[in-house]
Order: sequence, then C-alpha cells, then structure tokens
Amino acid sequence: MTTADFGQARRIAIVGGGPGGYEAALVAAQLGAQVTVVDSDGLGGSAVVTDCVPSKTLIATAELMTELGDAPELGVEFKDHEGDPAHEVAVDLAKVNARVMRLAADQSADIGRRLEREGVQVLRGTGRLEGPDAVVVDLAEGGQERLEADAVLIATGAAPRTLPTAEPDGERILTWEQVYDLTETPEHLIVVGSGVTGAEFASAYTSLGVEVTLVSSRDRVLPGEDADAAEVLEQVLTRRGMHVLGKSRMQSVERSGDGVVVTLTDGRTVEGSHCLLALGSVPKTSGLGLEEAGVQLDDGGFVRVDRVSRTSARSVYAAGDCTGVLMLASVAAMQGRIAMWHALGDAVHPLDLGQVASNVFTAPEIATVGVSQQDVDSEEVPAEVVMLPLAGNPRAKMQGVRDGFVKLVARRGTGVVIGGVVVGPRASELIHPIAIAVTESLTVDQVANIFTVYPSMSGSIAEAARRLHARPS
Repeated sequence: MTTADFGQARRIAIVGGGPGGYEAALVAAQLGAQVTVVDSDGLGGSAVVTDCVPSKTLIATAELMTELGDAPELGVEFKDHEGDPAHEVAVDLAKVNARVMRLAADQSADIGRRLEREGVQVLRGTGRLEGPDAVVVDLAEGGQERLEADAVLIATGAAPRTLPTAEPDGERILTWEQVYDLTETPEHLIVVGSGVTGAEFASAYTSLGVEVTLVSSRDRVLPGEDADAAEVLEQVLTRRGMHVLGKSRMQSVERSGDGVVVTLTDGRTVEGSHCLLALGSVPKTSGLGLEEAGVQLDDGGFVRVDRVSRTSARSVYAAGDCTGVLMLASVAAMQGRIAMWHALGDAVHPLDLGQVASNVFTAPEIATVGVSQQDVDSEEVPAEVVMLPLAGNPRAKMQGVRDGFVKLVARRGTGVVIGGVVVGPRASELIHPIAIAVTESLTVDQVANIFTVYPSMSGSIAEAARRLHARPS
C-alpha cells in the first residue's frame, strides 16, 4: 500500500526499539506514515542485545557440546595428536561470549540499516509522553526534541527482577543480562529460578561442562509448561549431572570470598562460584508519563492493552514485555504490527494467544502451541490426546535421540487439531506444522494425509494424527 491509500501520511512516534517497536515501525513505514523510533538500549531491544539473541547463541554452543557428548554412541571417537583417546572437550567461555555479543551487535546493526532503508527516523535517547499525542525525547547527545504524533506506541520492554536480599554485582551474582561478561567458566553455577530463563541457562551451562545447581521454589522444573515435557527435561538434566533442589525457596544471596552463598528459607545453604538470578521481569514503565497521559497500568506496573494493542488513552498503543501479555519476541512483534495496522486503518486481526507457538531452548527443547494437557485433564476442553515417544521414530534412532515425544491434542467429535507439544532436538522447528494445523483448524485426518519425508522426525506428527483418527459413526 502507499500513502495514497490512507490520504495524508500520519505521524507515528514509537518509544522503544525492540521487536514490538521496530516491527511496528516497518509496518507503519510500509503504510506511508512518517515514523520516528526513540531507542535507548540499542535497536532490537533486550531480545537482540541482552536476551534472546545472546542466550540462544550461547545455547547453540551448548547444543554442539551436547551432540559431541553423544558422539561415541554414533561411532565417533576423538583422538589427540598422537592418536591416543581424547578424554575432554573444553569450552573457552571468553571466546563464546565474545561471539555472542558480536552476533548481537551485528543483528542490531542490521535492524538499523533496515529502518534507514525504509525511511524511519531513529533518535538515540529516552522518550516520555507529554499527553497522548506528543513524546518528549531526552537525546543521548544532549538536548531535547518534541515529537507531535497522531499515534504513539510504547514498547519499552522489561528488566530482570531482583530482590533487596539478592542484589547482582555483575561479577559473582548475575542477572541473565550480565552473564556474557564472564571470561572464565564458572566452577559451580547456582541458578535461582526454574522458569523458562532459569531452565535454559541451567541446561546450557550443564552442557558446557559446568556444575549446576538449580534452585526451584516449585516441585519441578518449568512449572508453567507441559508436565510430561518438564518431567523428561528434569530426568535428562539430572542424568547429565545437574542438581535440582525442588520446593526450595531462596532467601538471600551473598558474596563469600571468591564465591557465593545462597541461603534458603528453611535455613539450608548452597555454596558455589557464581549465582544466576532468574526471578522474572519487571516492566520498564516508570517515568514515562503514562498515567498522566491517561494510560492505565496494572498492579505490577504493566500497561493494560486490548487485543489490538490499544491502551486506555486515545491514540496510545503498547506492545511487548511492558504489557505483560506473553513475554515472547514473536508476540511483541505481532502486537506492534497489529497496533500500526489498527492505527493506520489497515485490515487487522486481533491477537489470539491460542495460536502462539513458544519454545524453551533447553536440551531437549520443549515447544508448545494451543490447548494444553492441563486444559484437557481439567475437562475445560473436550479433547483426545496422543503422545508418541521419539525413541520409536526411525530418524531419532539414527541420530541417537532417546528422549522426547510428540503430543497432539484434537477436539473430541470433530478431530480438529487444537494443541500440541514437541520435546526433542529442534522442537522449535517441528512445532511449526502443528501451529499451522491449530491456526487453520485442520483435522487430524488432514494432517495425517500430508506426505512426510521418510525417515524424519516430522513423521511422528503424522503418526500421532493417524492414531487420533475416528471412524464416522
């Protein structure tokens, strides 16, 4: 579409350059708007600069280490230069982290070049609302600039949550944004928090050969994920040597010489060389003039939005982690796109969280979409479930994959696919055909009748669909 499709170009001000912000900017520019992005942390936001891209780059190295550890089963042996067996594969964490940050910087620069090509203005600095139709920018190089806007998008993200009894120092007590400053491999890493972030880092560092203790306040790892998937992951991580302290709540973390001491609420202590805090996130919404402009926040400080990203203030939208809707880069990006489609009068479909595919980048990975096993067990949704272990898949056998499964959820009576879980290598890729089935309301018979490659992991998806076939009565 061109500017002519909407009449005179409208002015869009976006505060925050993460996925919600830069994806919104690209849509608005495509629709002929005059767009300014105010960025303070680096284009791409935490997803690119300090969170998703860095962590998944680190995890890519960890995945390779996991595969090397399984290599002997496939007949691959490692020899030293004299032909004797090599007993250890080591990681140079300084080089790993240097690569992590280089890739993050490159990705951020790519985003900047794309915005420039599309005619988007980028201002380095911090922005705040001055009413619902203006943004005041404190420029990084000094001075201020005032942006008049027909629509404003708030996409400021979130920051790691800390506690007064567990303050990070950037050396031994770390948030997930600080781990990439490490130049030496931790001797014993204590991870506090067993949600997605905690589980991913615990899995990664275990694969890198680090002794890891995971402190979980709940009775299992990943309490918010599919229970069968979480059980497989915990079994695998425990088998690889990770220590899991379930039903153990952290009271404090303190430095002790060249190490740390984590004190639990029951009085027990855990000593290690480093501690990684994975305690959740807090929205970056203070000092933005939101409430003064009529933007409502919830009790946690997150911006309240509807399914087309509108806030309670006229012409003010919000996207991404600052809304607390679902803290995924893909959701932030979609919220930002939806906001601009709506603001600029284009066709728009409200956000449907039931179609969001998500992935936990542990080893094995855990990917989910749609209706959960818990929804089925509680009889909230009438459905049939089939779970196939990957150990029976021929491609999995060839690759030495023993752990994991494919699970499909189909609505009872119609056979429409309404959910799925994949646990295994590259589950983030295997979930896509299930996500398509959920989004397009395909039946299990339609999924089963699509050709799959033999042998392939995706063959288990088709097999699960075949097992859910029901004869017409």
